[in-house]
Amino acid sequence: MDDATTDSEIYIVKFEEKHDRLHPYNLNRSSKLFISVTICSGTLIVSYSSAVFATAVNAVSREFNVDKEVVTLGTTLFVLGFAFGPIIWAPASELRGRKWPLTISMLLGGIFTIGAAVPKSISPLLVCRFFAGVCGAGQLGLVPSVLADVYDDTTRGVAISLYALTVFAGPFIAPFIGGFIVTGNLGWRWTLYFPAILSLVNGLISLVFLRETHAPRLLVKKAVSIRLQTKNSQARAPLETLETNTKEPLQKYFSRPLYMLFTEPVILVVSIYMSFVYGLVYCLLGAYPLVFQGTYNMGQGVGGLPFLGLAIGQLFACTFVIWVHNRYTKDFKNNKNLVIEQRLYPALFGAPVFSIGIFWFGWTGFDSNIHWAVPTVGGVFIGFGVLCVFLPCFNYLVDSYLPLAASTVAANIILRSSVAAAFPLFTRQMFDAMGIQWASTLLGCLAAIMIPIPFALRIYGPRLRKKSKILLS
Repeated sequence: MDDATTDSEIYIVKFEEKHDRLHPYNLNRSSKLFISVTICSGTLIVSYSSAVFATAVNAVSREFNVDKEVVTLGTTLFVLGFAFGPIIWAPASELRGRKWPLTISMLLGGIFTIGAAVPKSISPLLVCRFFAGVCGAGQLGLVPSVLADVYDDTTRGVAISLYALTVFAGPFIAPFIGGFIVTGNLGWRWTLYFPAILSLVNGLISLVFLRETHAPRLLVKKAVSIRLQTKNSQARAPLETLETNTKEPLQKYFSRPLYMLFTEPVILVVSIYMSFVYGLVYCLLGAYPLVFQGTYNMGQGVGGLPFLGLAIGQLFACTFVIWVHNRYTKDFKNNKNLVIEQRLYPALFGAPVFSIGIFWFGWTGFDSNIHWAVPTVGGVFIGFGVLCVFLPCFNYLVDSYLPLAASTVAANIILRSSVAAAFPLFTRQMFDAMGIQWASTLLGCLAAIMIPIPFALRIYGPRLRKKSKILLS
């Protein structure tokens, strides 16, 4: 802000220079590391909680004397809550900053998860699971925005890679942890008490130690400080000007994610592909027990261990994506002519590997004469493909719509969570009716049909982004 100020006109407060100490890019390394670990661990807790209840379906069905299909709604409603949550948390974060939505969503999520663990009937359990999912969406939707706040183009890709790993690591480690809890002395309720305790601990840590990273909100603090020091009441941050001059700012922020989803072809196409990939994760929660507990007669806890094959595949994929990102960053620093679409390079490999893994799993997991390790190895290919598709697409969306990262991520989560919520409802019926090999063939063919999407975006993405109305506005 200009030092020569008067009370007759509004002066907009900005960061003074590139290395302004108040800008979140300029936080020290330890602060960035603490923020990243805190928020990504919150994402891991939420993603774990979304899937772990699937291990308790049989026990809950027996205790409450209800059909398994009804109990399965405990997973479906949680994931469906992910679709509704961003409508609340995304505008809250863009208007009020990141810390409080993240903290409140984590604490409330823990409370609702406890609420799901204590009922004596199925109805309050399902209601609490839904609202726990709504709260969990705060982590899924806002963490990428926080990482975009504190990391620039040269390091953001690695940070979001680790975030994406936590999104899928949770559902892949939940089955065997939950399986051992259910079959042990603790009982099924501890499948929910455990993530509830972790949620409350994470929320309290965020409440006390997490710092604000949203640049517009930090400028508000700077404007307040300038007004106190200079006695100039006309010093305003851009966000304060927005809140003062716009009659209905909340309506704009509540409607923006849905508007972007249906008016931006890039967001819609990428989100459709990511929705199928994300949905398959929750489909596997039902398919893996049919293979390893059904075909191979494993116990519930041991039968969940093959999910580690998916996790191993993800680790390989994360390593590959980070290697590609480092090459991208090196070229960026060398001032080469780069476009955002080069972020999609890992997806060109991941898309066909993903489809191959599904076929492999289905056609080796239906016959007990085939060693159980063979379909487990197929899971390694699925895990590799899942992350190699999901992560580059996610980075691509964030980079393409960086000024509106929270709303972009919200739009993506609304669609993919709505799609993923449906998968647990028909997975078991589909695999029982079609057989493991033919149900997997159907899913593999759908994955194969979508292989051209990242290739098409590499070619037509720049043209589509140039035509974007919301980026030009």
